[in-house]
Amino acid sequence: MISFDLKNLQQNITANPETIADFLKKIANRKQGFYEIVDDKKTLADVKSFAKKMRGKYQDVVILGIGGSALGAICLEQSLTHLFKKNAPRLHVLDNIDPTLISELEDVIDYKKTLFLVITKSGTTPETITQYFYFRDKTNKKKLDPKKHFVFITDPKNGFLRELATEERINSFAIPENVGGRFSVLTAVGLLPAALIGLNIDKLLAGARMMRDQFLSTNFEKNLPFQLAKIQYEFSKKGKNINVMIPYAQKIFRLADWYRQLLAESIGKKNLGITPINALGVTDQHSQLQLFNEGPNDKLFIFIEVKKFHTTLKIPKIYQKSGLDFLDKNITFNQLLQIEKDATAESLTKNNRPNFTIKIDAINEENLGALFMLFEGATAFLGEMFQINAFDQPGVELSKKLTKRALLNL
Repeated sequence: MISFDLKNLQQNITANPETIADFLKKIANRKQGFYEIVDDKKTLADVKSFAKKMRGKYQDVVILGIGGSALGAICLEQSLTHLFKKNAPRLHVLDNIDPTLISELEDVIDYKKTLFLVITKSGTTPETITQYFYFRDKTNKKKLDPKKHFVFITDPKNGFLRELATEERINSFAIPENVGGRFSVLTAVGLLPAALIGLNIDKLLAGARMMRDQFLSTNFEKNLPFQLAKIQYEFSKKGKNINVMIPYAQKIFRLADWYRQLLAESIGKKNLGITPINALGVTDQHSQLQLFNEGPNDKLFIFIEVKKFHTTLKIPKIYQKSGLDFLDKNITFNQLLQIEKDATAESLTKNNRPNFTIKIDAINEENLGALFMLFEGATAFLGEMFQINAFDQPGVELSKKLTKRALLNL
């Protein structure tokens, strides 16, 4: 379950049903499928069937992908598996072409027991395709069957990978044509790696459907995605053009990474937008909080609070020392984390820095699915509020074109 605590905004945010209905109509006219894919029973069945067949066959699963093809899987893996103990199959995400990253991955994998997921919607993303060429060459030289070691996740009809999948009969899954990469975590892009490492993707999609239904509601109190977008938009008009997301849970820190791309790439256009910054409580209380409290007052702070952790750890009292009397209360790390979060929010409020809290009852598949849809829905609303297309990325495309031109001129 997800809820908002808005008291520290010190401002009443509201909207009437007609306003929300108008925005929903504008979003529908964009013909984007990010909120419809959660009903795709065929992809769900195909992913589950494939994951079941692969069970026990591989020690490592390697994602070759970047941006929206990688960040969702990273978030799923860190949020929903053990932070330190990695059971087989282990998930590795190569979201960079740094040669050291690629080389050192080879130090820890056995090609015979590794499955590569090649993820690019266009099928021509230079970073991903070059990675594929590299690992395909290695498997060829080891005389391994590519059909047993590669899976493509790409456009359903077009592109190099789609052609190759057909020609070489390599297993493949489709990214719907009306779903962009940064909105694709609830397609096979995120579902397949999640299923391969043993996550419950039925529950993930159930949580997303619950939030999707809220997204489609014209009731302001029920529509959390609209509430979030409205808050972000109203404060951006007041000069708060930087949003700082601060999860107070180690496991969901990478959610902030995933959201950073979603917000930046969707809304940063036409000299408009909101700049996302990541922080982690309590780590960044000792890193960025000085700036947040006494630096430029141009930020809106979004805390994410987990009500119940997977475990409760007591803080033992083993010394009687002056100056440590504040720890003489027989408290838990859970309580200390919550107290520090509340104190941080209060300090920001006292310094006239607007902030609010997104609360989740626990870190699990349902809530993570709901969070994905919460932020995707809010981003779609934000696009219409700013009167921009939240689903294109011309600034990214220009860089891609210049890269390809430079390679052709070598």
